[in-house]
Amino acid sequence: MASNAEGASPYKHPYHLVEPSYWPILSAFSAGIMLFGIIVLAHGGGQWVLGVGAVAVLACMFGWWRDVLKESRTPGLHSSVVRLGLRYGMILFIASEVMFFVAFFWAYFHFALYPEHVSGAASAIWPPAGIKTFDPWSLPFLNTMILLLSGCTVTWAHHSLMENDRKGLIVGLALTVFLGVAFTGLQAWEYSIAPFPFTGGVYPSVFFLATGFHGFHVIVGTIFLAVCLFRAMAGHFTPEKHFGFEAAAWYWHFVDVVWLFLFVSIYIFGAGEIAHH
Repeated sequence: MASNAEGASPYKHPYHLVEPSYWPILSAFSAGIMLFGIIVLAHGGGQWVLGVGAVAVLACMFGWWRDVLKESRTPGLHSSVVRLGLRYGMILFIASEVMFFVAFFWAYFHFALYPEHVSGAASAIWPPAGIKTFDPWSLPFLNTMILLLSGCTVTWAHHSLMENDRKGLIVGLALTVFLGVAFTGLQAWEYSIAPFPFTGGVYPSVFFLATGFHGFHVIVGTIFLAVCLFRAMAGHFTPEKHFGFEAAAWYWHFVDVVWLFLFVSIYIFGAGEIAHH
């Protein structure tokens, strides 16, 4: 039986062979129910199917990730080789998310640079005629500063962890979670005062898709960091072993960078006649 400084391994190799689990199949069925609920809602049906699916997905996420955290705390399972594989997996996941947003930027710049391709447009201009846009230096700029500050606080938390400063780690994570919640709240307020509707043509479609999916990623990242905050308070992280927090920090920095591109591309480059609230 192999052993190392991280604890005795139950295997004769440095890899982790996961135990049989019912979470994958439950998660697949839960996601299917949620997708069916979205279809039902889009066709004028009730919301209860979507609600059941969403609750089931959240329950599976909680249960599955609870088991992963338990595995990470079991000596010998998450060896240095396994953690290296997890790092590669997180890098590839973020790369796939980058390409996800590339599709939105592609659509936006296609119409912004070639407004004559906008179907039904009376004139080839961008933003389309009749669209009033946000003042980029008001609420969008404030949200940009909030996200940039959150990037600083999560970096502070990381450095505190590497210096074995548990108080700095917890305070830095708590501030980052607070800033993430503040960004989400301000974006919801921005949507409520938007000078164009959801169904107002290609500009609102691209705007709400790009910023909305970014907002969804902010919510996911905030939950990710909140879990890390609770784990930090429980003493789960050490300067030598903290991949869970490292992955959350990578994800958060990705969210920050995407927002900078959105702010410059959509709010500044795409600004037209400014709406006054």
